[in-house]
Amino acid sequence: MTTMGTTDESLRQDLARRGVHVTSLESLYNWGRAHSLWPLQFGLACCAIEMIAATMARHDLARFGAEVFRPSPRQADLMIVAGTVTKKMAPMVVRLYNQMANPKYVIAMGACAISGGPFREGYNVLRGIDRYLPVDLYIPGCPPRPEALLHGVIRLQELIRGEKLSGPGRSRAADPAVPGEYPIPNYGPAGLRPPFNPDLWQPPSDPDAAPDDGSDAVTPRETTA
Repeated sequence: MTTMGTTDESLRQDLARRGVHVTSLESLYNWGRAHSLWPLQFGLACCAIEMIAATMARHDLARFGAEVFRPSPRQADLMIVAGTVTKKMAPMVVRLYNQMANPKYVIAMGACAISGGPFREGYNVLRGIDRYLPVDLYIPGCPPRPEALLHGVIRLQELIRGEKLSGPGRSRAADPAVPGEYPIPNYGPAGLRPPFNPDLWQPPSDPDAAPDDGSDAVTPRETTA
């Protein structure tokens, strides 16, 4: 194994047939990170059952190098937000993310983690974890099947393998302009404050869109006699 920048593709293939593999330090580094993901071991609602099923013998998430679910955030680099994030749970989720090792990634699994799901109009459910944390991958569904999580992990590995060590396209952990920690919201008598992290999420600017300023107020519904 050697660390060369660019090599003629025909020469690379010829060397590979002879048992000599030529790659770059960046590719080797990203390959190691992509195939040694350590997810954080926690679940929030029914999507966590599908996440558990993805690790069992039928689907076997271990085939893709992501089977080591860690009980401590300081030993994990992948957060799978699997389920409904209530406003009382949101501060703890952000605190866990801040304690995770860098570089770290976030998967929003299921409609509840993405947008609040069927509880979006409720007073106690967060309308998407991306209001407070940077989400790298969304897996839609209610709940998504284990195969969808497998596909999501494979897609995340592709994103990691395409990252750069420096310059544009590098990971968030390598960018000094990106904060390593995000503010933890406080849950008070009027709900979450702040209602969202403006560095990550902004309310929609479309005047025809449904009112959504990130607050805890429930949108009033019209009633008929």
